[in-house]
Amino acid sequence: MGWAIIPSASGLRQMSSRGSPARKASARGGRRCRGERYNPPRMGAVATPDAAGGARRDAEDAMRGLGVRGGRPGAWALALGMALAASLASAAGPAVVVAESRMQAVVEALRVSGSVTAPRAARLSPAVAGQVAALRVDVGSRVAEGEVLVELDAELARIALEVAQAAVVQASEALADARRREADGRRLANSRSIAASAYEALQSEVRADAALLRQREAERRAAQARLERHVLRAPFDGVISAKLTELGEWIAPGDAALALVAERGLWVDLQVPQAYFPRLNPAVPVQLRLDALPGQAVAARIERIVPVSDATARSFLLRVGVTDEGLPMTAGMSASAVLRLDAGRERVVVARDALLRHADGRVTVWAVEEADAQARVVERVVQPGLGFDGLVEIVDGLEAGVRVVVEGNESLRQGQAVTVAGAR
Repeated sequence: MGWAIIPSASGLRQMSSRGSPARKASARGGRRCRGERYNPPRMGAVATPDAAGGARRDAEDAMRGLGVRGGRPGAWALALGMALAASLASAAGPAVVVAESRMQAVVEALRVSGSVTAPRAARLSPAVAGQVAALRVDVGSRVAEGEVLVELDAELARIALEVAQAAVVQASEALADARRREADGRRLANSRSIAASAYEALQSEVRADAALLRQREAERRAAQARLERHVLRAPFDGVISAKLTELGEWIAPGDAALALVAERGLWVDLQVPQAYFPRLNPAVPVQLRLDALPGQAVAARIERIVPVSDATARSFLLRVGVTDEGLPMTAGMSASAVLRLDAGRERVVVARDALLRHADGRVTVWAVEEADAQARVVERVVQPGLGFDGLVEIVDGLEAGVRVVVEGNESLRQGQAVTVAGAR
């Protein structure tokens, strides 16, 4: 015969499974407290006599812990409710979150490092020797292509240009006079008033003066070019990264005056182990991180795969471009990248949080199995492989479609009952 224990505002009530009041305490349920009275039975939680006795003993312990003595009905109801709640929670097991193992293509996440590089960088030097007469820029100045950066003292070059221009005028006048005399000689030669040799001499003089004029014009262009080379201009858009001369200094061709670095179109040079060379192609996804921008990852694309290996480092150069042109980065910044390489296989994968690593080297997961409508955990020893995207490849020890614990797996025991509170 079963027993029912029904807490109510009036106190603790017992009744048999037949509905008759239990006027005597069950031998297994304990004896009735003094002053306890019975009310007509109501619907309540049904338990075995053992469970009823255990709950009652828990209630008595709770009453003593609360300092309550005697048989006050309200206090008994509160204590018994607390005991029943604790008993039910213990039977249900701890709450866990699970995720199901599945088959998936394995991705190898290769981590490499490098630095930001400018597509163009130059140490600027004048084409002619001279004294620095003007410096138009300083370190950090942004300049446009063709902008004047440095001017050398060009007084002598200007004088030489004036001399060359005067020589051109003189040669031009001489050629004009020779042509006039050649025209007169042609008329006289036609009328046989002068000898043919005299006319040929006039023609030769015209040719010589024309050649002299071309020479003088070339000398003028050379003088003009020398004058223009006393000015150092920016060969491309960029920023001045170093100033290597000052006003009044004498510099010659080959002496660097300024360093200019392009700001647009920056790329990142990465050193990749040579073993990965056959697996790289422009379609490989690249995720880039800059040390100057922690926590920020940006997409990048492979621009160049340089097929020359460094014999010392056993690596080759991989050049990637950043898709976000507005990213605040400069040449020289350190960077790291993750290359997502296809491993060429499909394996069972689980969430990284499911794996537990032990001091003896074992790696385990808690698999959730259903038995008699109760979820229980079973420990599985697994062999992990590559990790990627918060997942881990399982080489051995687990099949697809198994629910594994990913939250609340720190203190579980073999065969322990659990409550599945959610799934990923």
